[in-house]
Amino acid sequence: MGKCARWCGRFLLVPKQNNSISGKRGSFGNGAYCASKAAGIGLTQSLALELAEYGIRVNAICPGHLLDSPLWVNSLYKQYADRFQITEAEVRQRYLDAVPLRRPCTYEDVCNLLMFLASDQASYMTGQAINVNGGQEMR
Repeated sequence: MGKCARWCGRFLLVPKQNNSISGKRGSFGNGAYCASKAAGIGLTQSLALELAEYGIRVNAICPGHLLDSPLWVNSLYKQYADRFQITEAEVRQRYLDAVPLRRPCTYEDVCNLLMFLASDQASYMTGQAINVNGGQEMR
């Protein structure tokens, strides 16, 4: 089984559900969401322990806010604008102001980390929940 698992583990599986910085830090009004993301990190670490003997690495990517994604554009901007009685542009600016690098996370940012994790350069990394958020977790 070890050879089979090691061979299969070379192929990257990208789930439809991802983690986020909310798995490492709570946020007001988002308890269930944060709990689900924290559970994803716990599952990542459990799988990393269980699969390490087969040479399979398991890591989680925790992206920052993908402010240009369909989720934000089609839903969250309006939802937060209504909740806080501000414009959608002001919602975006508030989220950008929380990022030391002053820009939103992009799919390219996430893919760059994904490509690194899939490479031999990351061969000694497993069980990690890695932030890609422009330093947002520090604020």
